[in-house]
Amino acid sequence: MNFDIIVRLIDQFFFIYWLLLLIYILSSWIPPLRESRIGDLLGAMCEPYLAPFRRILPTLGGLDLSPILALIALNFIEAGLVYALELLFG
Repeated sequence: MNFDIIVRLIDQFFFIYWLLLLIYILSSWIPPLRESRIGDLLGAMCEPYLAPFRRILPTLGGLDLSPILALIALNFIEAGLVYALELLFG
């Protein structure tokens, strides 16, 4: 399999997961969406990733900033994975 294809697949996976996280985060402003089947599905996919960040970063005046940290970390994880693959197979 071509290395460029692998990198593109990784990029697509992380982009889709980033969008799912963003939708889940924004759905907290729309309670009917968060309480729907879609909200439950998004919660099942996103909460396991977000939970460690919520433990690390406390809320500030009712504002949860941990999703921002989680999105930034996801970008670093993707970049690190692509870099490691370039070192191994590049």
